[in-house]
This record gives sequence, C-alpha cells and structure tokens, in this order.
Amino acid sequence: MEAEQTSNQDRPPVTPEHARYLLRQMVRIRRLEERAAELYTQEKIRGFLHLYIGEEAVAVGVMEAARPEDAIVATYREHGHALVRGMSARAIMAEMYGKQEGCCRGRGGSMHLFDRDLNFYGGNAIVGGGLPLSVGLAMARTMQDEPGIAVCFFGEGAVAEGEFHESMNLAALWQLPVLFVCENNLYAMGTALDRSESQTDLATKAESYNIPAATVGGMDVLAVEAAATNAAEAVRAGSGPQFLECQTYRFRAHSMFDPELYRDKAEVEDWKERDPIATFVDRMQAENLLDASDREELEQEAAQEIEEAVTFAEDGTWEPVEDLTRFVYSEPEAPAVSSDGQTSPPTS
Repeated sequence: MEAEQTSNQDRPPVTPEHARYLLRQMVRIRRLEERAAELYTQEKIRGFLHLYIGEEAVAVGVMEAARPEDAIVATYREHGHALVRGMSARAIMAEMYGKQEGCCRGRGGSMHLFDRDLNFYGGNAIVGGGLPLSVGLAMARTMQDEPGIAVCFFGEGAVAEGEFHESMNLAALWQLPVLFVCENNLYAMGTALDRSESQTDLATKAESYNIPAATVGGMDVLAVEAAATNAAEAVRAGSGPQFLECQTYRFRAHSMFDPELYRDKAEVEDWKERDPIATFVDRMQAENLLDASDREELEQEAAQEIEEAVTFAEDGTWEPVEDLTRFVYSEPEAPAVSSDGQTSPPTS
C-alpha cells in the first residue's frame, strides 16, 4: 500500500541546517500532541481531540512548499499544520483550553484553529468541509489577481464525500490554483479504506478529473517535501490544480474517545517501525548531516516550548459570560475621528 520512498539519488541535496530544521518541526509537533493527550486525560482539555502522532512528516514536508501568501486549509487533526505554519504553541494550547488568549478566543477549540494573519483557514470539523473552502479561496485569488495558491489538507475518508468530487471538478474546470493534499492514513475513523472505497488508488480518482496526481510515502519528510514542492511549483506556474496523496499512518486512535477495535495491534507496531522522526534521524546521522546530540537538544527545546505553552494556557482567562452572544453578528468598525474632532462613518 505504501508508496516508494525517495532514494538518496532522487532527492535534492540536504544541508545540516535544513535537516536540523525539519527534525525540529517534527519533534515540536510530536511533543505538543503527546502533552495534549496527557492534559486531555486530566480534563484540562475538553471536547474532541484528534492526534497527529505518526503523520508529522506530511505537515512539515508540505509546509516547506507553501509560501506566506498561500491559503492553508486543514482538517480537524490540524494542530501540527498550525504549529508549522507559524502559530505559536501558546495560542494553540490556550485555544484547546478554551481561554481567551487562544487563536480564536477559546471559542473554536482543538478542531477550529484559525489565524487570518497566517492565512491559516482552519481547522474544519466536517469531513471534507475544507475542500470547497479551498476552491473558493483559490477562485478569490484568481478573480482579484492576488498572489498565492490554496493548499488543502484532507483525509482519505473525505474522498468518499460529495464535496471531494464537486471540488475536484470545479477546480479542474476553472483551472484554479489549488494543491490538494490527501493524508491517507488508511482509516476514516474506524473504517478501513478498502471497506469504503471500491477504487483505493486515490490518485486515479483525481486523474479522472484531468488533475495531475502523484503518490508519495508520507512517512518520509524529504520525499513529501520534494513531491509537494514539485506540485506547488506546477500550480504556481498556472497549470491548474494538482493532487498529492501522502500515504501515512496515525499511531494513536482516531480520537481520545475511540476504543480502536478496528485494527490489529501488530499492524500499529509495524507502522511504528517507520516512525518519521526516528527513521529521519537514522538516515541523517548515517549521512553525517545530524550529530548524535542534535535530537536530544531539539527535544529539550521542544519540551521547554510546550511547557511554557501549558503554563500560558493555565494562566489564561475565561471569556466573560456577558460576551456569550458577541460575534454572532459582525461588529462595525468605530467611526474615524479627525484632528479637528469630526467623525466619519466606518469604511465597512
């Protein structure tokens, strides 16, 4: 099922600095997720919590192909995407705690991380919900002649949804600048891919809409980075949408409520042998691009960053009950006041 890994001859040269950067980002995601799981069991984090442990190479590799002006649309398993995009661990943790200091004032929680300044558009609780959003964002950029593309993450379970087919069709018809990234972790909640899809070659589905498609081993951050860069460059060049399937695996259950009765423990352990962090460290050390002390140093840095985020969230403030209905309607801007005291109506 898993795609071929990129060989040392196929991938671009890697510098020690870049190897260290990629490792740092994957470690940051892993430690954030593990700490979130602990806090959930302590009832510090409520609601739903979907962990990304095991899939770190996808977010890190794809984000290397993204630019600041690009619109990023993610799934409800999006903590890693937000962190690598540039959202602070503090803002993420405070949001999961439900505190005002969170990226959405604590109103969105784990599944709805959002930051307009980062062009990070969530975090969507609906399976496949981000697909039409990404098409709309790409269309807006095209109509307004603005730079940037839309990068849309979704799981293989979304491929069974109507939004997938509608979004593929419209993106292809209108030649919109969208990079569709399917994070195929083999299980849509508790349903294996071959139990829900008659055609399990997902790239073939995209190609049926005349969208160029590629499949890459999603446990290899360098392979993902190379494939995503090639696809993103093609989109930027005006060739229309591209589809990238990243074959990966989540080491934890679908969510913290999931008893995980649908897959064999031996299968999980087999995939853990392909841990994207451990295998990356081994390869980079073999090529003398990482020192033995690099991972330990980065682990310490990540642990400190996450603990500071937890403290920040613990010390955060709850939104006043009086503000419960705030933002149901948009708030008009305050009238501008000139130097002579005259007011003018708001611009929006």
